[in-house]
Amino acid sequence: MKHIEYKTKGTCSRAVIVDVEDGVIVDCAFVGGCAGNTRGVAALVKGMKVEDAISKIKGIKCGFKPTSCPDQLALALEEALQ
Repeated sequence: MKHIEYKTKGTCSRAVIVDVEDGVIVDCAFVGGCAGNTRGVAALVKGMKVEDAISKIKGIKCGFKPTSCPDQLALALEEALQ
């Protein structure tokens, strides 16, 4: 199992913690951020293949910010692929 603790940049959340096994997200949690949104995103990606989650959430913006919590999760997942 690969455990990633990714320090987010440009979002309300401070970090995202992801566990990946055999290319599938088995656990995901955000530290900080909008609780309902981050818990919802984390619940939705559990059980997904890493590549599928990245393709769905990478590039999502939050208001006028160039990134978002889902986008930061995609970056953390890209790190898990390395």
